[in-house]
Amino acid sequence: MTRPHLAIVGPTASGKSALALAAARALGDVEIVSIDSMQVYRGLDIGTAKATAAERAAVPHHLVDVAEPREEWSVARFQQEARAAVADIERRGHRALLVGGTGLYVQAVVDPLTFPPEDRAVRTGILARTATPSGLADAYAELARLDPDAAARVEPANERRIARALEVIEVTGRPFSSFGSGLQGFGSTVFPVRMAGVWLPREVLAERIVRRVGAMRDAGLVDEVRALSAAGELSRTAAQAIGYQEILQHLSGEEPSLGTVLEAVVVRTRQFARRQRMWFRRDPRIHWFGSPGNPCSVLPALLASWSA
Repeated sequence: MTRPHLAIVGPTASGKSALALAAARALGDVEIVSIDSMQVYRGLDIGTAKATAAERAAVPHHLVDVAEPREEWSVARFQQEARAAVADIERRGHRALLVGGTGLYVQAVVDPLTFPPEDRAVRTGILARTATPSGLADAYAELARLDPDAAARVEPANERRIARALEVIEVTGRPFSSFGSGLQGFGSTVFPVRMAGVWLPREVLAERIVRRVGAMRDAGLVDEVRALSAAGELSRTAAQAIGYQEILQHLSGEEPSLGTVLEAVVVRTRQFARRQRMWFRRDPRIHWFGSPGNPCSVLPALLASWSA
């Protein structure tokens, strides 16, 4: 039997990446696969907490810097590329260490999920209708009428997900929610993989998020976003990344105060972390490793669990 791979999951700023690097360095036969919907984009470095060049030189990383910022990346495309990366790692006799907090993307890679077809022209037309607040409200009302189950799982302000749900309904004639039943099941995975979760007390995680946003500011996040914007328009997906969306609003003059913008990034990141915890708590396959403050302190227990 193929040796099991490992997926480390958990909320943003919980220390998953540092723990994964420590595990990979300790074992030597491990390559990291980033399961992150935004780290695929070249140039989105600081705001996505991407591994440094030195870290990627020390341990091979996959699904990092594989798309231009103007490209749209779907979860279906990510599924295909990530599974191909895992297969390549297996052929080299190594193990994959999947690391990420994007719950849908994690399940897309490890579980036998299928995704509905896409029609970019249809989606573009829907997005044109949702470009104004009233148009977005009308689109959400339409989704609630056509597929109330899908509407209940989508935030009324999430333009991208509302448009995608309406696109699928128009293209397939089926409710968007009818394609998502696999998300509720946690059975056999498509390749041998163990699931590990990183848990920190909420107050500790909240403080780590504040420090992370401050560190991103000090590292030059504003200049990074300015350079990306000057190089060309970001894709709709990339432009909605946490931190990038807010800084773009600051650079456009929509919100003149950088302090206010950075506080909004902190709030949005905390909200995202809360949704991540809720998503991963549903999965009984995840073995949680808790630490009062230093995620890397669980390394010995994690390695023992993976090798058992």
